[in-house]
Amino acid sequence: MKFLLVFDFDHTIIDENSDTWIVKCAPERKLPNGLRNSYQPGHWTEYMGRVFVYLGDNGVKEDEMKRTMTTIPFTAGMIDLLGFIGENKQLFDCIIVSDSNTVFIDWILKAADFHKVFDEVFTNPAAFSSTGYLTVQHFHAHHCAKCPKNLCKRKVLEEFLDKQLERGVSYTQIVYIGDGGNDLCPVMFLKKNDIAMPRQGYTLEKKISQLAQSLSPVQCSVLVWSSAIDIMSYLKLLIKE
Repeated sequence: MKFLLVFDFDHTIIDENSDTWIVKCAPERKLPNGLRNSYQPGHWTEYMGRVFVYLGDNGVKEDEMKRTMTTIPFTAGMIDLLGFIGENKQLFDCIIVSDSNTVFIDWILKAADFHKVFDEVFTNPAAFSSTGYLTVQHFHAHHCAKCPKNLCKRKVLEEFLDKQLERGVSYTQIVYIGDGGNDLCPVMFLKKNDIAMPRQGYTLEKKISQLAQSLSPVQCSVLVWSSAIDIMSYLKLLIKE
């Protein structure tokens, strides 16, 4: 009996978007219009690369970024949920699949002492260059037309499950917890016994209900959450069974 918990990060574990939060470090806490308007759909990683260059050009250093990022609030109930998962690690494997980056997620999880809860984090690789600028790269290449160029979460999940099977690990149930449009692709991969937990009022919930209305519903069960306590209640029921 082992369960796999798959978490998105922005607006799921934390109650903000880590990429837009970093703008608090910019002069006057905002970006110039030209930079703000340079984003092209599907190319968020490239856009963030330009944001990091702008911050570096304006003398924003690593320690200031780190201080700013570790003030992001966790979603309601999330600290209790992650604590509960940490106490029951023998039952839960836990991964993050996120369009944020390794530096931000690492800072935030370590500051709150939650890094040990997660077995793996799949996100865009980031690092500070020799000149002190933060750089970010695509997580991988893929051929999925539905997903942004740098990350197909379904591909990540499929590859993770294959790797686990090679190690002799299979899961009784997959629980997918997310909020965004890019969480739909992996949710559509889930089977009848699995469960999708979209955050109430966010894009993923809306997209799942649109599919149900057009009579092509997802295969898995769907349970909407507004506080992570809702997720914890479900997991408690799961391990009682």
